[in-house]
Amino acid sequence: MATIIVPKRISIRDDAEALRKACKGLGTDEKAIIEVLGHRNAIQRRQIRQAYEQIYEEDLIKRLEKRLSGDFERAVCRWILDPADRDGLLANSELRESSDEHSVLVEISCTRSSEELMGIRRAYHARFKRSLEEEVADHTKGDTQKLLVALVSAFRYDGEEVNAKLAKSEAKDLHEAIKDKKLNTDDVIRILTTRSKLQLRATFNFYREEQDASINKNLPNKSKNEFLETLCITVRCLQDPKKYFEKVLRDSIKRFGTDDDALTRVIVTRAEKDLKEIKDLYYKRNNVRLEEAVDKHTRGDYEDMLLTLLGSEV
Repeated sequence: MATIIVPKRISIRDDAEALRKACKGLGTDEKAIIEVLGHRNAIQRRQIRQAYEQIYEEDLIKRLEKRLSGDFERAVCRWILDPADRDGLLANSELRESSDEHSVLVEISCTRSSEELMGIRRAYHARFKRSLEEEVADHTKGDTQKLLVALVSAFRYDGEEVNAKLAKSEAKDLHEAIKDKKLNTDDVIRILTTRSKLQLRATFNFYREEQDASINKNLPNKSKNEFLETLCITVRCLQDPKKYFEKVLRDSIKRFGTDDDALTRVIVTRAEKDLKEIKDLYYKRNNVRLEEAVDKHTRGDYEDMLLTLLGSEV
C-alpha cells in the first residue's frame, strides 16, 4: 500500500500558482512546496508540471533546482519526475559513478513490472539518447556485464501461472551451481533473468524445502567479488522485494553517517507502491517506527519532505 496522502479534490492550476509563489522573490517557501508536491500522485505531479510550463513558460524542475539545495532538493526533484524517467536517471547516476556497486540497476530491473521496465528503457533513451542496455554494457564487464545486460533487457511473464515441475528442476540446477561454485554459467543467468517472479519464488521455495536453508544463506561469500555481490542482490530482490527494501533502509540509517541517497531513493520510489508494508517490516525488525528513525537521522525541510511521503503530518 502507498503511504502518501492525496486530497480528494485539487486544482492543478492553483497548485501551479502556489508553487510559483513559493519560488518567487528573495526567499523560498519550502513548506508550501512540501504541502503541494508531497500530497500529489504521479499523474497529478505531471499535470502540475505541464500547467506550470504552460502558464509561466518555464520548466518547474529547473526552477526548483535553482531555489532548493542539498538532500531536500534531491528528494523534491526526484519525487516530481515521472517514475520511469526517475528510474532512468537513477540508473544513469549509478553507471556514471564507475564503481562496483550495482544495487540500483538490480533494484530497477527486478522490482519493476515488465511494462514498467520497458517504459524505463524508453525514458532512458529519450533522456540520454542511448539505450540502457548499451550503457550497461559500456560500463560493466565480464560476468557482471552478462547478468546486468540480461536483467535490464528482460521482459518477464507477469501472469500467475507457475510450472511446479520446472521450479523443482531449476531449484536443483541452482543447488548444483552453488555446490560446484559455478554461478556464472549461462543457465544460472538465464533462470534469474527470464523466469517470471512467481516462477522464481516457487523455485526458491523448492530450494528451501530440499536444502533446509534459503538460497540466500547458501550463496558463497560475496566479499570483494563484483559478480557474486550483484547476483546476491538479484536473488534478494526477486525473492522478497519488501524485505530487500527494508534492509536498504536499515543499512542507510544504522551506519556511521546516514546514507541519504539510499534513504531518499527507497522512500521516493516506494511511496506510491508498497511503502506501508515496508514500514511494517521495518518496525518488526527494528522495534522502531521508520518515521522515528527518519526524524532522528534527518533535519529540516528534507526531514519534513520524507515524513510527508511516509504519510506523517509535519
